[in-house]
Amino acid sequence: MAPIDQVHLSFNPQTLTILNAVLGLVMFGVALELRVEDFKTALRTPKALALGLLGHHVLFPAMTYVLIWILRPEPSIALGMILVSSCPAGHISNFLVQMSRGNTALSVSVSALSTVVALFMTPLNFAFWGNLHPITAGLMRQVAMSPWEMLEVIVMLLGVPLVLGMWVARQYPGFAHKLQKPMKILSLLILVGFIGGALAANFQHFLNYIQLVVGVVFVHNLMALTTGYGLSTLIGLPERDRRAITFEMGIQNSGLGLILIFNFFDGLGGMAIVTAWWGIWHIVAGLTLATYWKNRPPLSLAPASGTTA
Repeated sequence: MAPIDQVHLSFNPQTLTILNAVLGLVMFGVALELRVEDFKTALRTPKALALGLLGHHVLFPAMTYVLIWILRPEPSIALGMILVSSCPAGHISNFLVQMSRGNTALSVSVSALSTVVALFMTPLNFAFWGNLHPITAGLMRQVAMSPWEMLEVIVMLLGVPLVLGMWVARQYPGFAHKLQKPMKILSLLILVGFIGGALAANFQHFLNYIQLVVGVVFVHNLMALTTGYGLSTLIGLPERDRRAITFEMGIQNSGLGLILIFNFFDGLGGMAIVTAWWGIWHIVAGLTLATYWKNRPPLSLAPASGTTA
């Protein structure tokens, strides 16, 4: 079996195009249940917005640095962990927040702002923490990100589906209401299909090296999810906001991470495998948590069971 850094995953522009289309479809389905008033409410909670951004772009990368000291994975795996923690929020978080009956408008707002801020925070975090840690410093190279490419991500994956979905909901409310449930089912089926396809295309690589990344990704993702919920609870956010912040911290744009790896690190095996597994695992973990919360409505949404003093 070859060293992990000699492995090259099956990843091409066509795969990325399919992923982008899937995420755009998911975002459209989420937008069918959003109203302009939802965003006005979210913007009136600057504390939650600030926590989502600071937790994602400041706290999580710093915690990843400490976690690498504790776990001491292979250098390329460690560098992949730093890159994942430096990426903006993954747009699938919006679907998961909606599914879990959280504050979807807050989730969309944090995702959008996180992606914009990532123009400078992703290269900054990656360069700072990657060069600072002795395990990863030797593998570091300069990472440059195109603002126009990032703008395209915002517009195509978030802006266009969001505006289109909200326009349909406003102009054709009856049709949008009928479409909501089928869109949720279709989005879930497509996501599961994409996970299966990704595993099948790289099955032998995952089989050979999975033991090196499974535990690392599990702990890394769990740390992000629990920190999001714990901090939002600590500062007194309502339950719907806690669920939104949890997913905004725990769901990363691993697709962007893979693009950077193939552009700047020639598909370095350890980085690519840990990032690809992150992309699969955080969807599995997110769907599991969202399903659990779906059947446990937040207190503010629960039907009254009696009078209070």
